Amino acid sequence: MTTQETYSNLIKQEAARLGFESCGISKAEYLEEEAPKFEKWLKNGYHGKMKYMENYFDKRLNPTLLVEGSKSVISLSYNYYPKEQQNKESYKLSKYAYGQDYHHIIKSKLKALIFFINSNIGEVHGRAFVDSAPILERAWAQKSGLGWQGKHTLLIQKNKGSFMFLAELILDIELAYDAPFVTDHCGKCIKCIDACPTEAILSNNMIDGSKCISYFTIELKEELPATMRGKFEDWMFGCDICQDVCPWNRFATSHNEVGFTPHPDLLTMTKKDWEEITTSVFQTIFKKSAVKRTKYSGLTRNIAFLKDEK
Repeated sequence: MTTQETYSNLIKQEAARLGFESCGISKAEYLEEEAPKFEKWLKNGYHGKMKYMENYFDKRLNPTLLVEGSKSVISLSYNYYPKEQQNKESYKLSKYAYGQDYHHIIKSKLKALIFFINSNIGEVHGRAFVDSAPILERAWAQKSGLGWQGKHTLLIQKNKGSFMFLAELILDIELAYDAPFVTDHCGKCIKCIDACPTEAILSNNMIDGSKCISYFTIELKEELPATMRGKFEDWMFGCDICQDVCPWNRFATSHNEVGFTPHPDLLTMTKKDWEEITTSVFQTIFKKSAVKRTKYSGLTRNIAFLKDEK
């Protein structure tokens, strides 16, 4: 076994101990295949009002511009599928937002992993990323052998599904690299395309983000368009429709992360409760939640939009 293989095995063992579902490693290099796809996505305006997606184009495709001297990208996945779900007679929020903000929980685990690497391998320089920097995380996860990108463009892991957070470490150390995941196991299935009520999932393995319910309920800061009235299917923050209908998510198992445990009131609240939510209740239920990103004003805007649909 080479030194690089020994180091890679140590890192993967520690990642598993920290609770990561999967860990793969790839060479830090320019994402040549992704460049034209990403450029086309931007040119078609599929990012909507998310103008920040236009920034740092080169950095999104080249990790050596994010971390000087970088040689390896470690891709990791972390399960967030909940044991219990919301009351069915309720406005819905995406399962990833049930508990505490994943950015903080996973970032602390990445810092622990870097500390382990420095303590057991030697001084290594790099950066940790959790959906917070210009990096094409799904492309890197596929390149690192974790899974494939489904028609909804989310990463799907065989026998695990897609209810996973993705994270990366970009380091200046050479490691043993995993083979990329090259097989598309979606086949002719188009359940996610058929199920999307806003027709955001296109037939060319691309998503029109400007039509996505998650985009409207989280990213869009202005008034929700009247043309979308009646199409949100009670989703008030995010949307899981394409994941809920995906056959691969029959393999989803509930997570073991205490921090992702929702406030008990979140699971039992009815539509009437949500329609009458106060700032105090919002602060209590979403104390450390990613839902705070949309703020009380954004959530109540979404709820009012859904209520007016009836």
